[in-house]
Amino acid sequence: MNILFRKIKYLDRSAQSLIEGELLVQDGKIADFGPSLGAPEGAEIIEAEGAILCPGLVDMRAAIGEPGYEYRESVSSAAKAAAAGGITTIAVLPETNPVIDDPALVHFLRARGEETGSITLLPYAAATRGLAGKELAEYGLLQQAGAVAFTDGSKPIASSRLMRLALSYASGFGACIVQHPEDAELARGGAATAGPRATWMGLPAIPAAAEAICVARDIRLAELTGGALHFAHITTAEALDLIRRAKEKGLKITCDTAPPYFDLNETAIGDYRTYAKLSPPLRVEADRQAVVAGLKDGTIDAIASDHQPRDADDKRLTFADAEPGGAGLATLLGVTLARVQNGDLPLAQALALLTAKPAAWLGIDAGVLAKGRAADLCLFHPEKSWQVQAGSLPGKAQNTPFDGRALEGVVLGTWKAGRRVYG
Repeated sequence: MNILFRKIKYLDRSAQSLIEGELLVQDGKIADFGPSLGAPEGAEIIEAEGAILCPGLVDMRAAIGEPGYEYRESVSSAAKAAAAGGITTIAVLPETNPVIDDPALVHFLRARGEETGSITLLPYAAATRGLAGKELAEYGLLQQAGAVAFTDGSKPIASSRLMRLALSYASGFGACIVQHPEDAELARGGAATAGPRATWMGLPAIPAAAEAICVARDIRLAELTGGALHFAHITTAEALDLIRRAKEKGLKITCDTAPPYFDLNETAIGDYRTYAKLSPPLRVEADRQAVVAGLKDGTIDAIASDHQPRDADDKRLTFADAEPGGAGLATLLGVTLARVQNGDLPLAQALALLTAKPAAWLGIDAGVLAKGRAADLCLFHPEKSWQVQAGSLPGKAQNTPFDGRALEGVVLGTWKAGRRVYG
């Protein structure tokens, strides 16, 4: 199917500006773009005045239940949620059952993504066998199978010695270690950020410094080994200052954050709202503002959904006992656009954090509109509004911390290799 998009704005190849014009898709690839293009005979014409066409979103951090926890989210249900959110590529965490620490499971997940026809799945492999934090996995074999990086997912690599070994070992393969930045002992048993709110609510608390303590240690180990290190879902001003200084020194340090940490603060846990129980926990307003500043000044390299599907029974518990995690695929674009609408970020910069930048970090041919590239596309209207409603989201996971939130930015259509998969 040949498609001509008319009366749109599209994100240019540099992902730095929006251009008014047309874009032509032929044989599943981007054929041309410009101010005025002729439509090939028989081409489908899509006119969407006021809409924006950008590359399919690249989500660099999401958990999917399959294999082992399909009751939370399967590959097929995640694919539906992703398509509804304009996402065409997902880097998936290894915290499945069995854990993704075997090359066969890396091949399995990549194949399952291809089977959907709507998403590309890029598996992270476990940094330690079984995510147990005791011995390293076989990085070379896992990388050959298609693992994009190594992480213990929502578990920090707690041992300094093991983290040093992981960074050294991964550097030999040109690979990166992705860390959940939290001092494990300080965070043990905690449910909310330490402070007056946690005390008033009687919740076991995690000091915000637990993040910076882990970040400081690991930056020093990255400097010692020369290894590449990425910090997932950064949430605090103190940690961001450490990362900013590490980057200024030229260390191989990168980081991402997720929408809850720049859109919500700790007040969102409200009357013990377990949907807002996350890991890391929501922070104070000053930290939220620091995350926004980190997005704006480039300290933060990408925005990830941090999708953590949870079954209803995981959340229908007391706040302290409920499983942490929030669904984030369908809301990734809309919540990010909220930062544009209130003036925190230019639109092109916000889109780059969802497309070109995570794609470049992952080292894949995606995230930009370029001639000859696969037509992985997201068409959205930035001024149309919708309301997030738990229970009505696409996919199995309904545990959204944004339940009831009004958002602007409706996905009108998603295309994978030129084939419409949503809208």
